[in-house]
Amino acid sequence: MKLVAITSCPTGIAHSQMAAENLLQAGERLGHDIDVEVQGAMGTQDELTSDAIAEADAVIIASDTSVSRDRFGGKLVVKGTVKDGVNKAEEIIERAVELAEAGKTGSVTFGSSAAVDDAEDGSTEETTSGTEADEPARVGGNPEKGLFARLKKLFS
Repeated sequence: MKLVAITSCPTGIAHSQMAAENLLQAGERLGHDIDVEVQGAMGTQDELTSDAIAEADAVIIASDTSVSRDRFGGKLVVKGTVKDGVNKAEEIIERAVELAEAGKTGSVTFGSSAAVDDAEDGSTEETTSGTEADEPARVGGNPEKGLFARLKKLFS
């Protein structure tokens, strides 16, 4: 199966790269053809081509930041966090493959029991279940360990 993925985190230095590497390795291990675009503070690396997107059976987004989905109209989009890309790469790929093989399109959140929306207009109904839904969404890492905190400590 042909898959494309995007990884992105607020700083885009380490976690995006780790998620991309894990998705690539898991995809190859599971016998799928996968291309991964990394978005971050340094810009976009390995940008997905329009041909790669057109050929893809499913799109995986492992991101803690906003990622434009304009390029993926009519495609199945499975959205997870960067942590999912790092720790659950095989699971998120297996979920995307399962839904793509069922002929689903639209968007679904990884780890949810959400139904995939098949609407042609691209609107989606994303719902979550379990304890993760009860926790507020957290963007970024520990601010005390961030780049600015480390620079401040270094220069003080």
